[in-house]
Amino acid sequence: MTFETPALTARNLSLPGLRHAFFTREGGVSEGVYASLNGGVGSRDAPPRVAENRARMAARLGVEAERLLVPFQIHSADALSIREPWSSEARPRCDGVVTTEVSLALGVTGADCGMLLFADVEARVIGACHAGWKGALGGVIEATVAEMEAQGARRTDIHVALGPAIGATNYEVGPEFVARFLEADESFARFFTPTARRDHATFDLPGFIASRVEALNVASFEDLGVDTYADEARCFSYRRSVHRREPDYGRLVSAIALL
Repeated sequence: MTFETPALTARNLSLPGLRHAFFTREGGVSEGVYASLNGGVGSRDAPPRVAENRARMAARLGVEAERLLVPFQIHSADALSIREPWSSEARPRCDGVVTTEVSLALGVTGADCGMLLFADVEARVIGACHAGWKGALGGVIEATVAEMEAQGARRTDIHVALGPAIGATNYEVGPEFVARFLEADESFARFFTPTARRDHATFDLPGFIASRVEALNVASFEDLGVDTYADEARCFSYRRSVHRREPDYGRLVSAIALL
């Protein structure tokens, strides 16, 4: 069966021999707070519904359901190369994945954190990474590019796209958060804007991610510019769910595959 599952795409990843998708929350079978294309196996959604949602995503990418691979994300700076599918019990604990294998879709989940897809179509190397503030600050983007290079990619040929992520105006943080970034590099102050609350600021996660990618001198970078918090029709958002005191939240999936 062919599913016409909605998804966003990046212009710079619309390349020969490649298929990618930044899936939204539309087009699935989940209900309630998970409606409808929840891809989070870590959520409390019914597992058969999550499995069906992921099968629809895999079909959109042109791979078998068991060949859509999403690691056990731990907000780390670790990236691994993948050669073959794994069982659900053997998911690697990392936040970046890379492959040179055909018809193996690499995915990451997010519900405010950045989800990035990478491709060097000349070397036939692809990657995906989950970059929340901790992973982005810790170096998961750089680690993913380094792992791609280890598999034969050249960073000057790598195209990178950022999918839905929480926008700067909706990501308010406290003084300890700001201090951690300034301790790493005082120039990071440019990613914070003071709010009316004392010692609080909004944090520009997409802008910070863009700066990390652009410092790598890759071939191109594209930000889809979709704010997960503001775009409720298309996006799940952890922060929005907390503000509404909802019991749980769904997860978006972004994935890429070599044909």
